[in-house]
Amino acid sequence: MATFKPTARLASLDILRGFDLFLLVFFQPVLLQFGHQLDNPTLNTVLCQFDHEIWEGFRFWDLVMPLFMFMAGASMPFSFSKYKNQPNKKNAYRKIFRRVALLFLLGMIVQGNLLDFSPETIHFYNNTLQAIATGYFISAVILLNCSVRKQVMWTVFLLIIYGVPMAFWGDFTQEGNFANWVEQIVVGHFRDDPTYTWIWSSLTFGATVMLGVFAGHIMKNGADCRGKVVQRLLIIGFALIAAALLWSLQMPIIKRIWTSSMTLLSGGYCFLLMALFYYWIDYKGNVKGFNWLKIYGMNSIAAYMLGETVNFRSVAESLLHGTQQFAGAYYPAILASANYLIVFLILRFMYKYKIFLKV
Repeated sequence: MATFKPTARLASLDILRGFDLFLLVFFQPVLLQFGHQLDNPTLNTVLCQFDHEIWEGFRFWDLVMPLFMFMAGASMPFSFSKYKNQPNKKNAYRKIFRRVALLFLLGMIVQGNLLDFSPETIHFYNNTLQAIATGYFISAVILLNCSVRKQVMWTVFLLIIYGVPMAFWGDFTQEGNFANWVEQIVVGHFRDDPTYTWIWSSLTFGATVMLGVFAGHIMKNGADCRGKVVQRLLIIGFALIAAALLWSLQMPIIKRIWTSSMTLLSGGYCFLLMALFYYWIDYKGNVKGFNWLKIYGMNSIAAYMLGETVNFRSVAESLLHGTQQFAGAYYPAILASANYLIVFLILRFMYKYKIFLKV
């Protein structure tokens, strides 16, 4: 990891990424803590959307990981533009391999029991950061070596290659799907949650990041006509959702195995969110009230690592233990709020002093 000063870029990219990370490392965990104490039937219906779908279907919370990956892709046309026309892409590949390796390592720290130093408990490939690393690697190779037209063709190819054996071998149950069979063969007992698949789903991880790449192309090439950029993002978003619903008649929308139909559906929603944020922030210039999200968005990896690996509740309890007699059953929710507030304050300090973690 290194400290760097980011180059100028579209504000909507950092703010939408920040919105995604804010949901992940503040809003959702705090909301669930308070919501479970209130135990209101109407609120419980809302809270259901802030948890993953058990199997088939799609909830709001199922969009958080695809959006994280989509945003990684949306930045790539900007960051890779200096390498695209170079005959020798050695420096580009050095950057790609370095980032993939670091993301895999960080993913193992978050979820893989890496520091157990035990081959019996280590998980090599079971984390969001590792899915981003795989999708990023696939997309980077395609982006560096193909025209936009061929990039589209490769993305369609990834979706089809994933889908063919899924359709003709096994079924779409948790135990009987082809992706689960591949996971059992390749990963075996090193799996974490057996309802998730990563190896075969790497193909659709690449497709998700590629959808972000296409959004990045549209925004990068449409800087002189931002109204058309919004239109194109909206049209593609709705088209992807329609295609996903049509494909779901044959292949169910299942986030845990990242089906092709789920890839298109989540990608469509990501395009619509990107259109909304681009329209309001970059086209209309309404950044007031949103810039604080850059605190998360410009340090997304740091935000994710802090939120997932560091528990500040002991610090919060040292400061707030006297309030327990007044808070009662809400005391754990208050501690959770304080925990993620500390994460925010650390990120705010880093943002203020231009400390950005790059992988």
